Amino acid sequence: MRIRHLFLLLLPLAGAVPALADNSHTGVVSIDADRNLTSVKVTGSPNELGSLAQRAFGAHGAYRLAAADAAYNLNFTLVGPAQVRVDITRGSAGLPVFSETVGGTSSRNALLRAADVAVTHTSKERRGFFAGKLAFISDRGAGMEIMTSDLFGGEVVDQPGVSRQILSPRWSPDGRKLIFTSFRNGFPDIFVLDLATRQLRLLVSVQGTNTGGRFSPDGGRIAMVLSGEGNSEIYVSNTEGRMISRLTRNPAVKASPCWSPDGTRLVFTSEPGPQLYIMPAAAGAFPQRLTSSISRYCAEPDWCRWDPSKIAFTVAQGRGYQIAVYDFSTGRAETVSQAPLDAIEPCWLADGRHLIYTAREANQRRLILFDTETKRATPVSPSALGKCSQASYWIQ
Repeated sequence: MRIRHLFLLLLPLAGAVPALADNSHTGVVSIDADRNLTSVKVTGSPNELGSLAQRAFGAHGAYRLAAADAAYNLNFTLVGPAQVRVDITRGSAGLPVFSETVGGTSSRNALLRAADVAVTHTSKERRGFFAGKLAFISDRGAGMEIMTSDLFGGEVVDQPGVSRQILSPRWSPDGRKLIFTSFRNGFPDIFVLDLATRQLRLLVSVQGTNTGGRFSPDGGRIAMVLSGEGNSEIYVSNTEGRMISRLTRNPAVKASPCWSPDGTRLVFTSEPGPQLYIMPAAAGAFPQRLTSSISRYCAEPDWCRWDPSKIAFTVAQGRGYQIAVYDFSTGRAETVSQAPLDAIEPCWLADGRHLIYTAREANQRRLILFDTETKRATPVSPSALGKCSQASYWIQ
């Protein structure tokens, strides 16, 4: 019966919550003073846009906010209902560097897009990530909800799909759909939500558990974990949940498939351990363990779409969990987070440097914006949304 397979859903968060410490994960984590940071003076009109710009650059690990004598002066001005002009000057002399008017879907979105433009002109980063959108799970005590918002908890939309339990909402590459697992029919089935029409479609509902749905980078395929044949296995289907092809054939419990950026491979979690395995996204292929020797527990992988050399994942460290990054260029993994309790469920942002993770604490879950280089960590989910977790990120 299907109920016998429900234990498979617990694999990504297996293990007891570690003993709680007295410290808490609040505010911005301090880092070495001004190490390799670019000082910026950030202003804006009207004031609420200026405040949002300051919050964005204050959370970006490459910058230090300054009141005067900054390397760059960044001024953001609302010039239309959904247009913001960014003016960049250098130093106290105010030497012009760059100016552009940026459009968006709203004044807030235009500001974040303009801030991304400023990042590309004042840092080594190839692109910004501020204008991305999040999909995540919110639990305010009356059931789980799927929420979408901007990166800083603005423009929040409550999406259909309320259930006793919802797992892993993931964006389609075009940002028009979300795929997730829901118990709304009493069993773990995979659904697809059209964000424009708000129509919910049952994608896969077979005997056993149906979890881990994730669109391929080109949007033409879906990877998932099904247990209808008796054991959890990795499958790939078309976008209608048809033409389902089984990729793995072994008795190990599996979870969390994630595509490589070019869509040719999958990384996933598998027992024993669990550990991470990589295999070609084709039937008959053989999985190979991603040897990192970093932890007895490696799970919840996210292959960086913008830097194919990196996979972020959750590891057991001491009495809790932290975020690690495997680098193909070195063949090594490094623990990058420093959360006092648990850091889990990593999700890369568009510069291949920052990510979002869930901070799991006593009776609380929050989304954290994290810089893997400077280790700066900033909470971004509003407390009014309750316990927030399982974030997915999308940007055009």
